[in-house]
Amino acid sequence: MAKIFCVANQKGGVGKTTTSVNLSAGLAKLNQRVLLVDLDPQGNATMGAGINKASLKASTYQVLLGEAQVTDARLRSEAGRFDVLPANRELAGAEVEMVELDNRERRLKDALAAVDADYDFILVDCPPALSMLTLNGLCAAHGVIIPMQCEYYALEGLSDLVNTIKKVHANLNTDLKIIGLLRVMFDPRMTLSQQVSAQLEQHFGGKVFKTIIPRNVRLAEAPSYGIPGVTFDPSSKGAQAYIAFGAEMVERIKTM
Repeated sequence: MAKIFCVANQKGGVGKTTTSVNLSAGLAKLNQRVLLVDLDPQGNATMGAGINKASLKASTYQVLLGEAQVTDARLRSEAGRFDVLPANRELAGAEVEMVELDNRERRLKDALAAVDADYDFILVDCPPALSMLTLNGLCAAHGVIIPMQCEYYALEGLSDLVNTIKKVHANLNTDLKIIGLLRVMFDPRMTLSQQVSAQLEQHFGGKVFKTIIPRNVRLAEAPSYGIPGVTFDPSSKGAQAYIAFGAEMVERIKTM
């Protein structure tokens, strides 16, 4: 049975897609079977995995509307050695069209049930807003991975996200919990980064992942080549950090 995790944060530009793509590739390097679900109409995770979002025959959009199965729409990321349920701008229309559908919050959960046995991990890259798409991700997931920068504004947004997760847990998905907070784009030279990191550890304790993802140019360059950073430059500090994070995730789910 696959473990399904949302990579979510209501704040934009915090490394959700970078984390989704590189964690997928890192887990694949550890011989895990991985499906990456792109739930963002921008389709950045799709492109970052090396898939052309302009030429999709079927995507997350058709799957959510019940017009295609996951098995019809999924594609292989050869660069990352994992499967992708891709997305493009079409997905933006799903927000409106799903409003009138039955069981609209659980469309993704029902669709993923058909491929549950095919994977060890299913990672869902959520858009940076609490939308119907994000809600579908949260309803399908066993847990949430929250990537965040160690900055003051990040702490402000974190409380909103934690409250959202609590509401979804209470009303829609009792399996949902916070798996952990991942510190990303970390610069140890900045005093503020050190202070916010210490605050997170003090407040959230064991919910903060031990792995810290450093600010890394090679990770930022990789999407323009359509290759996960983990594969693009395996010796870079960013790539090694995501592989270490993959190993930490494998260990953490053993205790779930």
